[in-house]
Amino acid sequence: MEANNPTKPFSLFECIGIELEYMIVNRNTLMPAPISDQLILKKLGHITDELENGTISWSNELVLHVLELKTTDPMPEVKGLAQDFHKNIIEINQILEPMDAQLMPTAMHPLFNPIKDVKLWPHERNEIYSRYNQIFDCKGHGWGNLQSMHINLPFANDEEFYLLHEAIRHIMPLIPALSASSPIFEGQKSEILDNRLAFYEQNQKKIPSITGKVIPESVANKAEYEEVIFKRIFQDIAPFDKDKSLQHEWLNSRGAIARFDRNAIEIRIIDLQECPAADIALAEFVVQALKFVIPQIKQHNPIDEYELYDVYRMALEKGGKTIISSEEYLRFFDLGKEKEISIEDIWKHILKQVYMADDKKAIIQHILNNGNLSQRILENLKGKDWSVDNIKKEYAVLVNCLADNKLYELR
Repeated sequence: MEANNPTKPFSLFECIGIELEYMIVNRNTLMPAPISDQLILKKLGHITDELENGTISWSNELVLHVLELKTTDPMPEVKGLAQDFHKNIIEINQILEPMDAQLMPTAMHPLFNPIKDVKLWPHERNEIYSRYNQIFDCKGHGWGNLQSMHINLPFANDEEFYLLHEAIRHIMPLIPALSASSPIFEGQKSEILDNRLAFYEQNQKKIPSITGKVIPESVANKAEYEEVIFKRIFQDIAPFDKDKSLQHEWLNSRGAIARFDRNAIEIRIIDLQECPAADIALAEFVVQALKFVIPQIKQHNPIDEYELYDVYRMALEKGGKTIISSEEYLRFFDLGKEKEISIEDIWKHILKQVYMADDKKAIIQHILNNGNLSQRILENLKGKDWSVDNIKKEYAVLVNCLADNKLYELR
C-alpha cells in the first residue's frame, strides 16, 4: 500500500487495501487440493508467487491449497471491489474446473486433516516458509487451515498512526462476533464460534511475544512501537533465526500489525465470509466504525490489551449475545450500565451512527439479525447427524454462494 509519490504517504482513510484467502478443493470430494502453483502455471505459463490481473492480484500462501486475492493497488474506496473479486473468482474456478477443483469460502475447512493435508509452497520464498516450519512445525490447523480477510489502512505520520492504531485496538474485540465463520473442524462441532482465531493465537506459542495478546499494546508512535513490540520479538526469535531472515515487520503476528514499510496498519482477525459481497460489506463497516471511534480516542485513556483481550475472547467464543462487563469499555462507546449491553448492542449502536451504502448496510443487518456465518452454519445443521456427508452438503451450499456472490441464508 504505497503511494505513487513515496515522499507523500496516504493519510487516514484516503485509501484501502483488501486481501482475501481461499482454499482450493476438489469438486467431487470438497477436500483440499494442493494445486495453487498449477493454477498459476495455467494462467501465466510459468510459476510465480504473485501475478497482477487488473485491479486484483493473485498470490501464493504458505500452503499449496490456498490462494490469496488482493487489491493490486490501494483503492480510494470499496465501491466495486466485491464485483472485482467475484470476477476473479469466476475466472479461477474456470481454470480449476478441468483439474476437478474449485474455490471454497469460510475461514476453516470443516474436515481438514492437518497431518496429511498440509503441503508447503515449494517455489519462490520457500526458504522463509521452511524456516517457519523448522521453528513452529506448520502441520496444524493454525497454519494450513485458516482463511481470512486482511484490511490495510494508511497513516501519514506518528499522530495519524496513534489515532488509527488506538481505534483499531478498541474495535478489534468486537469483530469476531460479526465475522466468525469457522464453527467446525475435523468433522466436529466446536463450542467456539471462531476456531480460526482460537488456533491463530496458539500458532507461535513457542515464542509468545510474536502474537502477544492478539490485541496489540498501546503505543504512542513508531519509535515506541519498535521498542515495545519489534525489539522483544526480534530478541526472542534470534536464537532460532541466526541469519535474521525472519526479523522483519511481518514476523509480528498480532491481530493488527503496523507496516511502517508502507505506512499502513493491517487488520488480520476477520474470518473469510461466504462471498465477496459479505467480505466487502464487513470491511466497509469496520472502516466506518473506526472513523466513529477516533473522536473517542482523544477523550479517553487507552484500555490495556489484557482488558480488551477479555472482550475479544468472549466475542470469538460466544458471539454477539455476550454481555459486556467492562464498564471502562462501555464508557468508551458512551454507553452506560443502566442495562445489560451485549457486543451485538454495540454494533447496532455503531450502525445507527455511521453512513453505509444501502446494499452493504443490508448485509450487516442480515448478519446482526440472523447471526454470524458460524451461527448460520450451525443452525442449518441443527438436528442433523454430524456425518461427513451432511457437512459436505452444507459446505457445497457455501461453495455455490461464493460462485454466485450471494449470501448464505438460514433455511
